[in-house]
Amino acid sequence: MKTSDLVRTATRNAFRSRLRTTLTVLSLFVGAFTLTLTTALGAGVSDYVQRQVATLSSGDVLLVTPAASVDTTDGPAEYDPEGRQQGTAGNPLTGSTLLNQDDLDAIEAIDGVRQVEAVSQIQVDWVAASDDADSRYELDINPTSSIGHSDLVAGEQLDQDSSEYQILLPEEYVAALGFDDAADAIGETVVLGYTDAERASREVEATVVGIARTSLFAAGAGTNATLTTEIADAQAVPGQPRGWPLAVAYLDGSGSGGSVTDGDIAAVKDDLAVADLAGQTVEDQLGVVQTVINGIIGVLSAFAIVALIAASFGIVNTLLMSVQERTREIGLMKAMGMSNGRVFALFSLEAVVIGLLGSALGALAAIAVGTAIAGGLSQTVLADLPGLQILLFEPAGVITVIVVITVIAFLSGVLPARRAARQDPIESLRYE
Repeated sequence: MKTSDLVRTATRNAFRSRLRTTLTVLSLFVGAFTLTLTTALGAGVSDYVQRQVATLSSGDVLLVTPAASVDTTDGPAEYDPEGRQQGTAGNPLTGSTLLNQDDLDAIEAIDGVRQVEAVSQIQVDWVAASDDADSRYELDINPTSSIGHSDLVAGEQLDQDSSEYQILLPEEYVAALGFDDAADAIGETVVLGYTDAERASREVEATVVGIARTSLFAAGAGTNATLTTEIADAQAVPGQPRGWPLAVAYLDGSGSGGSVTDGDIAAVKDDLAVADLAGQTVEDQLGVVQTVINGIIGVLSAFAIVALIAASFGIVNTLLMSVQERTREIGLMKAMGMSNGRVFALFSLEAVVIGLLGSALGALAAIAVGTAIAGGLSQTVLADLPGLQILLFEPAGVITVIVVITVIAFLSGVLPARRAARQDPIESLRYE
């Protein structure tokens, strides 16, 4: 029997008992459906997180904050006029304790640190279009806008070396400020109102250079260094030490081409710890989030694995019953010269056909249902995170699920196929 004939015969034989085979296929369908969805969920979240990391880090920076301390004493901490100030945490990357000038000097003195930039936290009261200053809207300034690249809808990134005042607005402000679309806002000026250290109201005009989507670390508007410094200096209280929620340490690399290695990062982190400071890469910041997400995906995948294990017993049962029902047929095939290997291959292929059918149908159904769910979520609960495709069906991931389930089906069919191959032709022909 040729290989092509063997495949056709195995496919036909797999559906001799349609009800039994259908139930087995359905059990594989459930496992494939669940596993495909969880794989897509992991791929979607990982892709989004990686894109967020790319907007904040080029691999050679550490985000430095005061080290978290655990106070084991009873009662409130004693006030230290020379100590660090307390501020409000306005971003996931920042804490409530502020860095001071001594901290910046300590960071700059660490071997392996090329440059240090303090991230100023400024407060803007309102924003308005320059031709309609009476229509004002509240606006938050993202303190990390000076160290990252935003996910732009239109325009370009902030120029931190420019001497003009530049602002990067969130997408939701386009219509509110009277612009026709994101592209129409580029190059226009807006008015920012803020309160200085003397509690006096001030205004400053800034040029809109870009419109950005909201993301994990890009909530609020972005301002370039010139505009940030202007407002920060005006809001600095005379005679009071300056404080910064975050500092960015740019590292010198010892790797090939000056690249920063894991060893370089670890050495600088150790030196920062000695100075009572904590340095983290953006990947470190997102590591906890990613771990939680992976844990949830792992639990969901475990349910799929349980379903597949149950389905594998179904395949074993289906093929064992098939071997018993076709005992005389097996004896006849062997009497006519079919080798043990061909008999084994015939029944193994039946298991593969069942596995391939169940996994393919489950994967296709998961793609159809998942695409609809992802589209609905992107318009509702995930509308504030544009660019997040919660379920990302990558071809490699889908194919992997199908191949894995097909292999499981093949392994499940080994025992029945081996029993069929070892049948004695004379005894099989006598079987009633």
